[in-house]
Amino acid sequence: MRSALLGAHAAFAERRGDVVRYPPSMSPFVGMPDEPGPGDWADAAALAGAGGLFLIAGSTPRPPADWEFLGGLDGVQLVGSGLEPAADPEAVQLGPDDLPEILALVERTKPGPFAARTIDFGGYLGIRRDGVLVAMAGERFRPPGYGEISAVCTDAEWRGHGFASRLMRAVAAGITARGEIPFLHAVAANTTAISLYEGLGFKLRRTTVFSRVRVPRDA
Repeated sequence: MRSALLGAHAAFAERRGDVVRYPPSMSPFVGMPDEPGPGDWADAAALAGAGGLFLIAGSTPRPPADWEFLGGLDGVQLVGSGLEPAADPEAVQLGPDDLPEILALVERTKPGPFAARTIDFGGYLGIRRDGVLVAMAGERFRPPGYGEISAVCTDAEWRGHGFASRLMRAVAAGITARGEIPFLHAVAANTTAISLYEGLGFKLRRTTVFSRVRVPRDA
């Protein structure tokens, strides 16, 4: 994520010293150096503000003693080395005008962190039934040479129709057209989703941890 903010997503980056983050209205993730020191944590606090909450992906962080460590989730990073990208005739491009429908679908399906400006990452595609958005997938981080598929979700009433697989292939078609490799993240405990991804041709690249930390409220 940090490499994306220093590269393809530099226009979105909010930076202080060696710490970078997306605007909170896009993503709660903050990019820290591999071995952050006291100055890096001070810069992170300045970016997030007193009481600010943010996510870190990677090894479990060791914030200063007066910070709150709110726990971590084991995760996996999968690369779509065997995925077959394919445009989908039913997939429609989603944009800011679709945000109320998108947020309603996110609320019903809980695909992970999604805020009012997450759509700004681009590449969002959806499938509608009777005019209602019932499935969606899009892009998120773009480290050098890669494009992340994210926010894959399907309304409970429409699961089992293959919409997630179709949309992931369609999003991947846009990623590969840029000469990039599709990848994604998942919570390790979500074995159902991981099985779907592996069936599409994704393979484990590495494990990771998604950690939540909070800046002291009196910082």
